Amino acid sequence: MNRLCLALGLIALLLPVPATAQAGFDGTWKVDMNKVDFPKKPDEFLLQNGMYACKTCVPPYNVKADGTDQAVSGNPYIDSVAIKVVNDHAIEETDKKNGQTVSTSTSTVSADGKTLAFTFSDSSNTNGGAPVTGKGEATRIAKGPAGSAAISSSSRTTKIEGLSDNATSWTYKVSGDELTMSTMAGQTYTAKLDGTDAPMKGDPGVTSVSVKMMGKNVLEETDKRNGKIIGIQKMTLAADGKSAKLVYEDKQRGTQTEFMAVKQ
Repeated sequence: MNRLCLALGLIALLLPVPATAQAGFDGTWKVDMNKVDFPKKPDEFLLQNGMYACKTCVPPYNVKADGTDQAVSGNPYIDSVAIKVVNDHAIEETDKKNGQTVSTSTSTVSADGKTLAFTFSDSSNTNGGAPVTGKGEATRIAKGPAGSAAISSSSRTTKIEGLSDNATSWTYKVSGDELTMSTMAGQTYTAKLDGTDAPMKGDPGVTSVSVKMMGKNVLEETDKRNGKIIGIQKMTLAADGKSAKLVYEDKQRGTQTEFMAVKQ
C-alpha cells in the first residue's frame, strides 16, 4: 500500500484518539485504479550483448537473456529469473522460487517506441491462492544506449488495468486499542495502535508492522523487513468516511505512490 510522513507535533501524537475515529477505518477497502498517481521515478531496463539488466529492481540484477533460469539473490519473493527474447521489441520473463514458477510477465515496446505495454501473473505472495494478474502501460522517458535492443528503456508506469481483486482489496477491524488487517492474498497482522511492532504473517518481504493514529482521521503504517523500514503508508479518511486517500513511500526504491480507496 502507500505511505507519507507528516510531522503533526509530538503533543498531538500523544493525545488519545476517540474510539469512534479509529472505528472509521473498519471494513473492506478497495483501490480505485482510476485514481492512482504512479511514481515519477522511471524504471530502467537494458537488453544488450545477450544480457538483460533491471537496474531499478530491488535488488538490481544483470542476467543472461537466453531463456534459462539465472540465479538472483536478495529478493525474498524469487531466487531465479529467466529472460526470453521474443524479438528486438519484446521479452518474456519467468521468475521462480525454490524451482517453482511464481510469476510470468511480458514486455513489449510499441512500433513508434513511445510506450511499453506489459502483462503479468504473480503468485509469489499469494500463499497458494490465485495469482495477481493485470496489464499496464508505461511511457518511455528515454531510449537505451546505442547498440542496445529497442526493449531497453527508462520508462514510467502510467496505467494498470484489470488488476485482480486480491491485489486491490483489504479489510481492517478495530478492537479496543488493536487493529487487525487481512487481505485476500493471505497477509494479516494484529497490531496495537500505539506504534508497537507486530509480526506480519503471510508475506516473506515484510516481517513486522507498526500502526498508529496521527490525529483523528489518519492511520500510519510502517512496514519493516528484519528491523529495517522498507515502506510507510499514510491513510487519510474523507469526511464522510466512505473513501480515503493513501500515500505510500517506498523506502527501498525511493518512490512515492498516491491513490484513492473506497469502502465496500
